[in-house]
Amino acid sequence: MSKKKLYFVSLGCPKNRVDSEMMLGMAGQSGYEIVDEAEGADLLVVNTCSFIEQARQESVDVILDLAELRSAHEGKKLVVAGCLSQRYPEQLKEELPEVDHFLGTGQIHRFQEILAEEAPRDLASSAPGWLYTHNSPRLQSTPFYTAYVKIAEGCDRTCSFCAIPSFRGKQKSRPIEDIVEEVRQLCSRGVKEINLIAQELNGYGRDLPKSPTGARIELADLLEALEQVAPGPFWIRLLYMYPHGFTDRLIGAIANSKRVIPYIDMPLQHASDAVLRRMRRAGTQQDIRQLLDKLRGAVPGITLRSTFLVGFPGETEADFQQLYDFLQEQRFDRVGIFAFSREEGTASHDLPDQVDPEVAEERRRILYELQTEISKNNLTRYLGRTIEVIVEGVSEESDLLLEGRFAGQAPDIDGTIYINDGQASPGSIVQVEIEQTGDHDLVGGIVAHGPLRPVAISLPPLVLQHSESP
Repeated sequence: MSKKKLYFVSLGCPKNRVDSEMMLGMAGQSGYEIVDEAEGADLLVVNTCSFIEQARQESVDVILDLAELRSAHEGKKLVVAGCLSQRYPEQLKEELPEVDHFLGTGQIHRFQEILAEEAPRDLASSAPGWLYTHNSPRLQSTPFYTAYVKIAEGCDRTCSFCAIPSFRGKQKSRPIEDIVEEVRQLCSRGVKEINLIAQELNGYGRDLPKSPTGARIELADLLEALEQVAPGPFWIRLLYMYPHGFTDRLIGAIANSKRVIPYIDMPLQHASDAVLRRMRRAGTQQDIRQLLDKLRGAVPGITLRSTFLVGFPGETEADFQQLYDFLQEQRFDRVGIFAFSREEGTASHDLPDQVDPEVAEERRRILYELQTEISKNNLTRYLGRTIEVIVEGVSEESDLLLEGRFAGQAPDIDGTIYINDGQASPGSIVQVEIEQTGDHDLVGGIVAHGPLRPVAISLPPLVLQHSESP
């Protein structure tokens, strides 16, 4: 008897991707074959994103395409999973009769019932908050040498622009020992880069029981435990850090670790105190500036990535100018810039003084051009230096090149290092001497194989070539 076939589409962020890997693991345990073509599959699954309108539209487009295919072929079944199902269960059930099952973020483990053909249609109305464990079946979808580890689910913040707590629930942290065992298992299979993710990474542990000494569990405790994992990851990367929540102990744990790389992804959203208040973000521009100074002082050579939101309701030209000046001053290595998306169910949806979308888009363009110039200037500081690179394989640009990433480049969201000399297999750690720099990428040749210590590089200060105000 031939195996049943599963076609799977995973949309959205790495946190969603981990959920997808869990469902794929369950499918593998149930004897399903994962296929690349929807036409030959018995079960069609899309794990959706519902963060902003653009993501929702992408999810709906995929659902409609698969629904058409399902209707044209008798015997196929369609499952809509993830954030969209959790956020709009009743609406989707009514408007999409072609869908056989709706699976929410709080019921990912019940995908096994769908595989066994024992599930009701609605598995999306229950409260979110499910957490996987190191024993959960998982099919890793990333290259073998890098993996995402979700250390907590949900979020306790009340940012006025964000609907995530409404469909991901309150923060729920995994126990340290469970995360440590998962990382150990991943590394025993050849993973060299562990990317720790959560909605608010440095909020980890505040919902866990206190330690035997009465101390509150925090991210520093987890990092110290991961330091002892054998075999251990070569890199531990920290993604999605909230600016309010960096204790001195956490900064020390990052600075003193032999495995936590000098890279922080910290979405700041804005730099105007007035806008930050309307966003319901803790702290002020001065607080943020002091934190950035502290991080740079404690972790030499740190790569700082952030995200900013323009066109928020009430954002004036003066507010935008503050943000422009702040980016110019702080010269982040990587920045994501987004125009405000008016989300139903969020406090910002009905705020007065909504900014014209065309104005918001123009502000996004101005900041993008500024940041491109900053990034370009930042990268010139690596020219002539030798840095550690994890090789990812033959470049998509040319089969005459290899490509990889250094510690300052996270998977999928940052730039690339193009390797124009030398040979190495995917997952190898090599030393590359940088010969050329671009807006986002670097070029160089392999000069040695194996790690180079220390990881941190002392860099000269940045001098902008174009520093005019908008």
